[in-house]
Amino acid sequence: MNDIDVLELKQKIDRGDDFLFLDVREVHEYEQFNLNAKLIPLGNLMSQLDELEDYKEKEVIVHCRSGARSGNAKQLMMQSGFKNVRNVLGGVLAWQDQIIKS
Repeated sequence: MNDIDVLELKQKIDRGDDFLFLDVREVHEYEQFNLNAKLIPLGNLMSQLDELEDYKEKEVIVHCRSGARSGNAKQLMMQSGFKNVRNVLGGVLAWQDQIIKS
């Protein structure tokens, strides 16, 4: 599945599309600014994947600060059998730059 930019993500959120929205940043980053995604820091992801079992066949959108950690999370999830994982290109930084400032 193709990755997603913040403009498409905002449209999906605004429409109320059904997907798992996952934030893989650290707790302190989430507390400073978040997009109401489910928080599972990247370092905890493998040990908590069983919590996400219901989403193996569904769309999962993963984000972090810049897109690097969420890219790693996407790869881990795909290797673990998740079929439809998308990385938010540019992460929170892109969201703040393109959505909040616009």
